[in-house]
Amino acid sequence: MNKRLVVQFKTFAEFYPYYLAEHANPKCRAMHYIGSSLVLAVLAYVLITQQWWGLVLVPVIGYGFAWLGHFVFEHNKPATFKYPAYSLLGDWVMYGQFLQRLVGLKRQSS
Repeated sequence: MNKRLVVQFKTFAEFYPYYLAEHANPKCRAMHYIGSSLVLAVLAYVLITQQWWGLVLVPVIGYGFAWLGHFVFEHNKPATFKYPAYSLLGDWVMYGQFLQRLVGLKRQSS
């Protein structure tokens, strides 16, 4: 039986290089950035209009764009399946670094 070993990261700092390596494809990263931007737009809309039903769109949009990026461009399983909390944090750290131009759309080297 071939079971994949799941590494246990003790800290987010240990996890984040792994997370970036799982997002080496620029198109996958772009899908994450689009999804995160749309999530923020939906949250702003919900808060301004108080149309609370819009909150159901947040995970659909956020995970939908990210998972599409993994399955279509990166050809790997999203890290959220193994490391949900660290992965969610990784999404927002990578997005913040993208906005600061610390992480971009170039291919991530291993």
